[in-house]
Amino acid sequence: MADTPQVAIIMGSRSDWSVMKAAATALDQLGISYMSRVVSAHRTPQRLYEFATGAKSAGYKVIIAGAGGAAHLPGMTASMTTLPVLGVPVPVRDGLKGIDSLLSIVQMPGGVPVGTLAVGEAGAKNAGLLAAQILALNDPELAGRIEALRQAQTDSVPDTVED
Repeated sequence: MADTPQVAIIMGSRSDWSVMKAAATALDQLGISYMSRVVSAHRTPQRLYEFATGAKSAGYKVIIAGAGGAAHLPGMTASMTTLPVLGVPVPVRDGLKGIDSLLSIVQMPGGVPVGTLAVGEAGAKNAGLLAAQILALNDPELAGRIEALRQAQTDSVPDTVED
C-alpha cells in the first residue's frame, strides 16, 4: 500500500487523456503520485466496479474521474466508494461541447457527492489542484508547495497592460 499513488485519474476512454493529462501535469508540478487508467462506466462496468470498490483499500486518497457524453463515470464511482471523487466533464466530438457532460456530473442525487469541476482542460487542471489541496490537509510540506505555486502564479501576472 505504501507504493500506491495517492490519486487515481480515471477516464471513460483513451481519447479523454488529451483533456485529463492537465490533472496529471498539475499533480506532477506538486510532486504528487498518481495513476491513470481507462475505466468506462458503460463499456467496462466490471472494471469500474472492481476499481471503485477496491480504491480505498488499495490506498488511494482522491479519485479524479473524467467523462464525456452521458458522463456516468464520476457518479457511478462515487456510488461505490467513500473517497472524494472529483468529476471533470470532457467535451466529446459529437457532444454538446461538454455541457451534456457537465449537467450529467453535476446532477447527482443528495447523498452521493461528486465535486464537479469546469468543462475541459481547465477543469482537469483544477481537479489536480483540488486533489492536492485535499491531500495537503494532512501534509504540511505539500501545503507549502501549493502556497509556493499559488504565489508564483500571482507573481507571473503583470499589473500593467503594456509590454
